[in-house]
Amino acid sequence: MRLLNNELYRNDVSSAASCNIDWSKLKDSSIVISGATGLIGSFLIDVIMCRNSKNDLNCRIIALGRNKSKAAERFAEYMEHPLFRFVECDICSIDDIDIDGDLDYFFHAASNTHPVAYATDPIGTITVNVIGLKNMLEIARKHNSKRFLFASSNEIYGENRGDTDKFKEDYCGYINCNTLRAGYPESKRVSEALCQAYIKQYDMDIVIPRLTRSFGATLLSSDTKALSQFLKKGVNGEDIILKSAGSQLYSFTYVADAVTGVLFCLANGNKGEAYNIATSSCDITLRELAQTIADYVGTKVIFEIPDSTEAAGYSVVTKALLDGSKIEALGWKSDYDINKGIAHTIDILKMMED
Repeated sequence: MRLLNNELYRNDVSSAASCNIDWSKLKDSSIVISGATGLIGSFLIDVIMCRNSKNDLNCRIIALGRNKSKAAERFAEYMEHPLFRFVECDICSIDDIDIDGDLDYFFHAASNTHPVAYATDPIGTITVNVIGLKNMLEIARKHNSKRFLFASSNEIYGENRGDTDKFKEDYCGYINCNTLRAGYPESKRVSEALCQAYIKQYDMDIVIPRLTRSFGATLLSSDTKALSQFLKKGVNGEDIILKSAGSQLYSFTYVADAVTGVLFCLANGNKGEAYNIATSSCDITLRELAQTIADYVGTKVIFEIPDSTEAAGYSVVTKALLDGSKIEALGWKSDYDINKGIAHTIDILKMMED
């Protein structure tokens, strides 16, 4: 079954496409989305195309990615649609990015986002975050784009110093920069600083949604994050493998909530500001998360020692809860707690295998 043929997935997309923002800002406009086949980017594309079909939004999508055949499979329903164009490119090479015309909005979400990638492609992890972002900013600047969204990460906060329960947007915790694993959070920090530099020097309108550990049926098969691995095991009816004591306490976000958060940043966010997309209903320890999935699918949690490559890519942060009050003040609210998000993800993925 194709994802868009799944009724539960379509309902999630339709619900997100009905979120209470000023959609007129996107009407008869265009949006460039990098990382188009990723977890967040692909769901956002489905939401905008849903709005195009049901509400005459007439928003043109320019989707950027590294693999055209992968995109053709994921976006088969759109590849011949006049409001959709896929551009195969390496965003680290500005000459490789063949886009022109009116480019009103940008959502830059291309990034390595899972532990094995951090460990096996550390240079690529840094360069796509910094050089890729700079190239996208340059294209947006030259086209006088209306607004640029940079998808940042909860990882920029580093380790909780023990002086707060939840991270607000001005918090800065500890990161040991002299490690392989630091490449991801440090390059995200540099990227946010680069956004501020473009605001200052070129008066660009940039907003920074900070995404938590996000999940959903659009997760990639290559994703090695702990939750993604838990979900894959759950879908297959296997025991959930936990490769630590599981005491880490994190914020998570279901993909539909993450995307509506991005849309609220696009429509209502203030220039130059960062916004945590997070809800307390998805704050949970890894062990509780593994047990929740095991209980839902009727299996059990077992413990296993990670191999050296896995361990090198793992976050050392033990407590990272994000305060979502700032984006809630824009009118955003979560529609999915952790149980509902997990249930939807597993149910959709199971039906996909039928």
